Amino acid sequence: MPARRRKQSNAMLYTLITFVGLFIVATTIAVIYYVEAEDKRTRLDEMQNKIDGLANTGEINALGTIVGTKPSSKTWLGMMVGHLDGTTSLIVGGVPETTSAEAKVNDANIKVANAFKSAQQHITIADPNTTGLVKIISDLVAELNKNIEAKDALQKDLNNQIAQVEITKKAYSDKEQIIEEEKNKLQALVNKMQADYADLQGRLEQSTTEQIANVRKQLDDAKAELKTAEGTLLKTRAELRQTEGIMKRAQQEVMDIMPPPDHEVMAHRADGKIILIDDAAQVVHLNIGTDQHVYRGLTFTVYDRSGSVPKDGKGKAEIEVFDVADTYCAARITESDPKKPVLMDDIAANLIWHSDKSNVFVIAGNFDLDNDGNIDQNATGRIKSLIEKWGGKVVDNISVDTDFLVLGDQPQVPQQQPTFEQLELDPGALQRYEALQQQLSHYNQLQSQAQALWIPIFRYERFLYFIGYKGQISKAGAF
Repeated sequence: MPARRRKQSNAMLYTLITFVGLFIVATTIAVIYYVEAEDKRTRLDEMQNKIDGLANTGEINALGTIVGTKPSSKTWLGMMVGHLDGTTSLIVGGVPETTSAEAKVNDANIKVANAFKSAQQHITIADPNTTGLVKIISDLVAELNKNIEAKDALQKDLNNQIAQVEITKKAYSDKEQIIEEEKNKLQALVNKMQADYADLQGRLEQSTTEQIANVRKQLDDAKAELKTAEGTLLKTRAELRQTEGIMKRAQQEVMDIMPPPDHEVMAHRADGKIILIDDAAQVVHLNIGTDQHVYRGLTFTVYDRSGSVPKDGKGKAEIEVFDVADTYCAARITESDPKKPVLMDDIAANLIWHSDKSNVFVIAGNFDLDNDGNIDQNATGRIKSLIEKWGGKVVDNISVDTDFLVLGDQPQVPQQQPTFEQLELDPGALQRYEALQQQLSHYNQLQSQAQALWIPIFRYERFLYFIGYKGQISKAGAF
């Protein structure tokens, strides 16, 4: 009996140990599953927070309605970014930069605001936030159409005025021809009367008393006819002056509608612009080179990029080309204003040089090239050499082909020609006096012709400013 009870106790012990082992294993497995469950719950919460940050439940359910049809190869966010880029491109133009949506929208808002400011110069915008670009463009198109209609109406009125002026000019020309013919007839009649008067006067001195009386009567009749002819001539001249007044008024009306052209527009045209600046070396680069016939030694005046070439030709700096490539050139700054530094996109110009043509110049007058107070006798030839060196052409007389007149000081002619005593002391004085008179006459003639043909006139100092050479004249070999 005692032995059997021991065997039974061992079985219970084994059973207990097995149960405890199974409990430990089950507990361990439960703990492992619990930890994994908590980790997945934490990830789920994080993903839910991210989803909530992207969209709420209603927006997620309506993604198809909000975004539109989504291809299988794209995400909803990618579709939204694509739509935003398309809208930004439509507003600002071009391909949007790779940046945040906030930056793109801010950039678009800034450019739209600037567009509204520009548009407000032409149309009335009550509230930009409610108006919209499409409405602005429609209003601008309507305003443009009104301006085009107004321009067409003005052009039509101008054409009518020009036609009226042509009619007036023709009538004036016909009237002038008639008056000229009448004047010639009257002049011939006056000449005949004067001849008859002289003949009668001669016969009067040799005639008898009766002949004298008859001749005197004829003479009185001739005087009366001459007086009548003079009256007719005065009337004709008055009609001519009246016709000239009508012509001037018609020309003034045309000028009020269509002002005369700016005859200096070619002189104020820029030849190139600054594309690179080396402040330390005082060197700039221009966007013109050998393709535009630029060469070493060529000078330019630099003007501000925000304005145009001023009337006096004064710029902020003068530069001289020292190196030339096909499409650009390098130039050193020879003169500059410290208060007006040379900047990118500033423009450069030279009155003489032109990339594809030779400008035609006429030179007249006296010049003091180096500003020493003395007239240089060979100044015209030295200026001519400079112009021809830079591709220009110099002629002696004004014509319709002349581009510019370079004018020096007026030749000084003595008020009286040399006396006999002066000629005895200096036999060449009369020849010099007549030469000066011819120079003065030629000087005045060139100036009058240039003004009549709207040819720009440049005084010497202004000419130097326009060719970027003002700072060079004091240097050796400047001309």
